Amino acid sequence: MWHELWVAFALMLVIEGVLPFLSPAAWRGLMKNLLEADDAALRIGGFVSMMAGLGLLYLVN
Repeated sequence: MWHELWVAFALMLVIEGVLPFLSPAAWRGLMKNLLEADDAALRIGGFVSMMAGLGLLYLVN
């Protein structure tokens, strides 16, 4: 179990690093937009992301 958790964490870091590596200006603009977003919008985005991840896990397993 721990091995799979570390693999998932490593893949998350790789995926998170793709946009800043390929287009730093776009990433910076995205971060500026996120800083200006209100808490409700961030919560909704986080919830949608979690549900998408759970759905993907369900489909994969």
